[in-house]
Amino acid sequence: MAKKEVTVEKKLRALYDLQLIDSRVDEIRNVRGELPLEVEDLEDEVAGLNKRLEKLNNDLETIDDGIKSKKNLIEEAKTLIKKYGEQQKNVRNNREYNSLSKEIEFQELEIQLAEKHIKEHKAQIVQKNEIITQTKEKLGERDEHLSHKKGELDAILAETEKEEQALLAKSEDYQKEIEDRLVNAYKRIRNNVKNGLAVVPIERGASGGSFFTIPPQVQMEIASRKKIITDEHSGRILVDQELAKEEKEKMEALFAKL
Repeated sequence: MAKKEVTVEKKLRALYDLQLIDSRVDEIRNVRGELPLEVEDLEDEVAGLNKRLEKLNNDLETIDDGIKSKKNLIEEAKTLIKKYGEQQKNVRNNREYNSLSKEIEFQELEIQLAEKHIKEHKAQIVQKNEIITQTKEKLGERDEHLSHKKGELDAILAETEKEEQALLAKSEDYQKEIEDRLVNAYKRIRNNVKNGLAVVPIERGASGGSFFTIPPQVQMEIASRKKIITDEHSGRILVDQELAKEEKEKMEALFAKL
């Protein structure tokens, strides 16, 4: 649906109202600052530490299974040694006796190797448990820090989220009252300036936040509210101080109700 034709003054008032609303949203978000990112980073770190702990515990289970396997191998080897020892008592010749001796020797070597592996596995368990202890300590610290930061963020959100959502809805409403061309220009200027101020009043003969003086003739044109004028240095849309004062009072009353 086409937007109804409005006077330049009404457009300027609507643009400045939009600026005041968006600036208030900026203030709310600045209060939160880096907290949402800090919380997100801490959540990622905690998740990473939990994943590491899970892997370490899985590694311990695998090592433990390895030890059990080697212990079973040792028992099997001992059984075979005993069996071959009994068989040696009933051999008919040296060849059979030597063959059984080699089997016994092989099983003894198997036992030695298995015992060596068990010793290595036990050393790995000690090492893994040290890492688990360190990881749990770090996880405890990070969890506590995350809980603290989440508490801070939740407190700020509880105070500001309702107002922010109401302001964002108002921002959308005000944008609908302004032609698309101006809304797009406003957004473009807002994105190009550090403080997000796309519409500023004249203060002491210069545009708000600027040291560049505006010629008296241009100041008179701005005060006449007959056309939209931008600052040649910053590109910001300019409004006169009286209009700015009136709209600020109006918007402060609106903010007080949110």
